[in-house]
Amino acid sequence: TFPFGTHICVVEVEPETGNVENKKYMAVDDCGKVINPLLVDGQVQGGIVQGLGQALYEGVVYDENGQILNGSLMDYALPRAADLPRLKLQRTETPTPVNPLGIKGIGEAGTIGSTPAVVSAVIDALAPFGVTHIDMPLTPEKIWLTCQEKEAAAGDRR
Repeated sequence: TFPFGTHICVVEVEPETGNVENKKYMAVDDCGKVINPLLVDGQVQGGIVQGLGQALYEGVVYDENGQILNGSLMDYALPRAADLPRLKLQRTETPTPVNPLGIKGIGEAGTIGSTPAVVSAVIDALAPFGVTHIDMPLTPEKIWLTCQEKEAAAGDRR
């Protein structure tokens, strides 16, 4: 079975601080015949938030000796409700012929679609600076430093 979908994220990036504000998030997924719509929506929403966290916040930090520095959730950034836009979810139903219920998987749809959607939105927003890549997580510090480096390089070419 092959579930499919598309995810689109709209962000605003403040280059002076590196802050990313999630403005809109839309997803359309197809998991075959839907038996429990509430469960499907919950799976997709949870996956989107998990992917958003991976893209923007979650990163394990080590010191020069390999000792982990963020050893608890007090030191490990996770998305909060205030960091999330209202999610607009839709779905299509294309039953699979390979099982009697026509169902497909949905558990990973949100995580698979959201991470690249969020990263692509941030990189697109930073295109005027010549940014084409930043390693995840796209923390404000990484974004700010990248913008500073690109501006400095552009100034050197003048």
